[in-house]
Parts: sequence; C-alpha cells; structure tokens
Amino acid sequence: MTDQGDRRDGAGGEAPRHVPVLLAEVLAALAPKPGGRYLDGTFGAGGYSKAILDVAPDAILLGLDRDPSAIAGGADLVAAMAGRLTLSQARFGELAEEAERFRMVPLDGVVLDIGVSSMQIDQPERGFSFRFDGPLDMRMSGEGQSAADIVNEAEEGLLANIFYHYGEERRSRAVARAVIEARRKAPLATTKQLADLVAGIVRGEPGGAHPATRVFQALRIAVNDELGELVRALHAAEAVLGPGGRLVVVTFHSLEDRIVKQFLAERSGRMPSGSRHAPAVTSAQPTFRLVEKGAVAPSEAEMRANPRARSAKLRVAERNEAPPRRAEAGLVALAGIPEPSPRRRS
Repeated sequence: MTDQGDRRDGAGGEAPRHVPVLLAEVLAALAPKPGGRYLDGTFGAGGYSKAILDVAPDAILLGLDRDPSAIAGGADLVAAMAGRLTLSQARFGELAEEAERFRMVPLDGVVLDIGVSSMQIDQPERGFSFRFDGPLDMRMSGEGQSAADIVNEAEEGLLANIFYHYGEERRSRAVARAVIEARRKAPLATTKQLADLVAGIVRGEPGGAHPATRVFQALRIAVNDELGELVRALHAAEAVLGPGGRLVVVTFHSLEDRIVKQFLAERSGRMPSGSRHAPAVTSAQPTFRLVEKGAVAPSEAEMRANPRARSAKLRVAERNEAPPRRAEAGLVALAGIPEPSPRRRS
C-alpha cells in the first residue's frame, strides 16, 4: 500500500525520492532479532522489509501489499533474500489470515506505514495526483469502485461527508454542490477536471498546498477504505503477535494517528480515568505495553533531507500474554463516515 515513507503530501508536491521515513526509529522500535518472524503490512518498495532482514540474521519476513505492481517490483528483493522474504498481494487488514496462511504465527513484529506512495502518485494513469492529468481512478488494487464512480454517482450529502470527514475540508458542502452541478453537464472523468473545479471554490494559501489536496485525500481514503483497513490491521496484529512482539505504525495525518493512538491507549489500559461527570468504566485486561508513551517524530535533519517526513509519527507497543479482544466499536465508527442527513421537505 505504501512505499514506506516515500512521501507524501496527499496528492501533489515535488518529485519524490524513495526514502523510507523514520527508518532508524522503526528498526529501534521493532528491535528485530535473529531468527525472528516479521510482517511488513505495507511492502511498497521494500525499504523497511530489506532493512529488517539486513539487521536480523536468519529472520524471515512476510510482505503484503494490495498493489500488484508493488508485489511485481519486489521480485528481485525476494530472489536476493534467498527464501527469507515472501510477498503476497493482500490488504494489510487481512494480515492475520495471511500470517496464518504462510505459517508465520506467532509473529515477533508487525510494521505498518499508512498512506499512499510516490510510486502510485507518479503514475498518471493511476489517478492519484493533480500534478498530472489522468483518469480519476485512485484504486490501489485496481479493482472495485473508482474515484470517478464516487464523484459521479454519490449523492450530495454523502460527497460532502466524505470531503469533510476524510479530508477535513472546511468547504465540503460547497465543493459537493459544485460537483453535482458540474456532473449534470458531463461526468467528471479526469484529475485535472476535479482539481480545477475545487480550485475555483477553495481558496489556496500563498506557498501552501494545492486547494484540491484535501478533496483528493478524502476520495483516496474512501475509494480504498484506508481507515477501515487500518482498524482491521490493528486488531489483526493483536491476534497474531506473540508475547514480546512489537507493533510499529507510521502515520502521516491526524485521521490515521488518532485511530492508532486510541487503539493503543485502550489496549494498554491508558484510557482517561473517570471523573464526577463521567464515572470510570472498568476496563478489560491490557493486551499491549506502550514502548513509547507518545509519538516519535522525525529529526530535524531528516525533515531537512526529506520534507515529506515532516508530518510522520511513529507509535510502538509490545504485545503481552493476554488473549486478544474484540474489535472496538468506537474505532470502527471512527473509521467510517456518518450517513447523510435526510433532506427536509419544503
């Protein structure tokens, strides 16, 4: 799904470099050991996978990516690792099933790098970026509903909710109305059409991101169910990590980080205590121990060398012996979008 830190400003920005973000910090957090079993749920260009196998003699690793081009591109690395690396085309939300299928359970570590890669952004035919004019697609796996399908078929309230909740676009309703008006004349089929439409409504800041950045982010998240995949992956990692196994997650915007932070706080027993206004609720047995109490950020040197690292956050926790728990309904809800309010009759 990603190119591990190959980043990553939503859908635009300068020409990318294939540089894994927070690589040293990821390795320190994961603490790979000789002979260990690891899973990279977002293989991308293989930056994290190669580094893990390089520092841990005789370790084996299963790499997942929903993008078939990433799996094909990893063939040389698979050959170079001589049986220590296996790749599978799968969503990282399916990591528990994949780990079981390849007999990798229990795992000693899981690493996830959430978002879209510059490899995907750099291919105009994939439709992720407004830097190039291409079909309005955005499907990481090349299957299912595309961004064009959503833009041209979703009703106005749903479009506004997608733009607001997944893109944090303050002018979501105005953009949704403009989309509806535009598609009445002709379908919106290209990235340039949509970017130009949004730029006519959302005011850009001098030197800031393109006005369409948030809308493109929102559509990409909706097309690929990225937040839903993240929630499923966190619970799946809990199920397949062995005692002492590490979960390391790198995020790049607040929507992702909020989910990871809430999951780890709840699973480590660090949810806020009660007050006289909101009595404490008896919590279940913790399943993780926080290795770092807060998020790890890139160094100033890394941000200077790789500007795409500036929004990255790393969170890490260690699995204990408690049994895995059911999925948190609050997290599942956080990953979705509200249903549009019914229109009032005049």
